[in-house]
Amino acid sequence: MKKLVLLTALILMTGFAFGQSLQKGNFVGLHVYTITLSPGVTMDQLIDSWNKNVNPTYEKVFQCKAYWLKGIRGECVDCIGGMVIWKSEADRDKFFNKEGGLNDAGNAAMAKVQPLIDQLNKLGTWTTKYTDWLVQ
Repeated sequence: MKKLVLLTALILMTGFAFGQSLQKGNFVGLHVYTITLSPGVTMDQLIDSWNKNVNPTYEKVFQCKAYWLKGIRGECVDCIGGMVIWKSEADRDKFFNKEGGLNDAGNAAMAKVQPLIDQLNKLGTWTTKYTDWLVQ
C-alpha cells in the first residue's frame, strides 16, 4: 500500500513538473537589468515587492508568465534578469510591436500596471537590455 501511495505521488509530481515546461512555439523575452537601489533597500526587498505587487497584475493583463532571475555562474554572476513567457509570438504581439514598444493594447495593459511600478520605483530604478527568443 505504501508503494502505491508513493508511486501515485511521484506520478502526480512528474505531471506537475512537466506541465510547466517550455513548448515549441513559445515566445520568451530575456532581460538583463541594471538596478539602482534606493538607500536602505536590499535587492531581496525590491524583488519581493515586484513578485507580490507587480507580477500578479502584469501576468494577468499581459497574459504571460514572468520570472526574476539571478546569475550564479558564467559571465553574469550576480546579475539580475527577467524572463517573460508567452504561449506564442502572436500572443506577445497583441501588446508589443516588432521593435519592442507598446501598441495600443499594450498601453492599455501598462496603464493597469504603471501605478504598481510607480510604487516600486520608491525602492529603486532600473534599465534593461533584452533579447526575444522563439522556442524551437
